Amino acid sequence: MNLANMMKQAQQVQKRLQDAQKALAETEISAQAGDEAVTVVCDGHGKFKSIKLSKKALNPENPESVDNENVELLEDLITSAMKQATEDANKKMQDKMKGIVPAGINIPGLF
Repeated sequence: MNLANMMKQAQQVQKRLQDAQKALAETEISAQAGDEAVTVVCDGHGKFKSIKLSKKALNPENPESVDNENVELLEDLITSAMKQATEDANKKMQDKMKGIVPAGINIPGLF
């Protein structure tokens, strides 16, 4: 196999990896717990996107006593905290990897 063919194959693999990364970023995966009291949504990379709480999750004895605005506010607060924690963790991981991975090397999903 000559060098030109190897380079062409490497470019094709890189394109397929980029396409797969994009498809995963656009994929939504949800999971529920507590008899559907809590629903969490992540993308295909495992990045947190949102949380939904049922009134039953906040007050199992009397779900109807829970105000919808309070549920939404709590969902927004949890979502904001989860996203910030995820961003902070990713930044720390990237900073740590910069000292290990040589400059110019791009590892998909790592940076």
